[in-house]
Amino acid sequence: MKIKGIIFDFGFTLFSFENPSVEKYYECFKKGLLKSIESLKQENIILEQEEIIKEFISIFNKKKSSYFRESIKTKDEFPTSQIFKEVIEILKEKGLILEQSVLKQEFLEELSELYHSCEEEEWKPYKETKKTLESLSSHKTLKIGLISNHPNHKTVKNMLKNNDMKKYFNAIVTSAKFGKRKPNRDIFFHTLKKMGLNEEDAKDCLMVGDEAADAVGAYKIGMKVLLKKREYEFPFETKIDIPNLVKITSVSEVLDYIY
Repeated sequence: MKIKGIIFDFGFTLFSFENPSVEKYYECFKKGLLKSIESLKQENIILEQEEIIKEFISIFNKKKSSYFRESIKTKDEFPTSQIFKEVIEILKEKGLILEQSVLKQEFLEELSELYHSCEEEEWKPYKETKKTLESLSSHKTLKIGLISNHPNHKTVKNMLKNNDMKKYFNAIVTSAKFGKRKPNRDIFFHTLKKMGLNEEDAKDCLMVGDEAADAVGAYKIGMKVLLKKREYEFPFETKIDIPNLVKITSVSEVLDYIY
């Protein structure tokens, strides 16, 4: 069977987060949030008062945790820009925000980019990633896509662009932009369409990912699945119940299935 398209997951499939831990993630986002708050202070939107900044951080973190739990249950995505908007609106109602006009979406997205900037520095491509993508792109009729469950679209695009990999993809889709998270079926169909394929082509396409959201979502729409073994185990892993599931240890092994 000739493969028409291949869709990759991002994290722990193409890129690795070095020495991941809950503590490291929290520290990363803490640094990013302080950068975002600094931008709000520079724009004279928030007062430089310790109690106001503490209030901002507290509300933001509570909303982020609440929305994350909700996204796991519903598969809806709640973009980081939406969280910033809601936190600022709450502080406006409390009279703790100086700027009374509605903030432009562009600025909210800049705040989100700052929030995820520390994360950008931590994600690094596997040594075989670029060479594999380059080899795949030499197949003129093969379409290449990417789906990432990420709350800020620009962050994923930045990481691909900064590593000179954005050029290899016919479609880059994130849950932040689409509004739904894997394993939702629609985000896979949407990606296929952006790649120039249709729903019927799913059976002739591969999904390469490292977790249940990648494997189960793709399998349900008829895609072939390659599960990449992750070097780290995550808590509360969802069991993957797919018959004859093919597992790989390196993304370069994908080349063995393209013909």
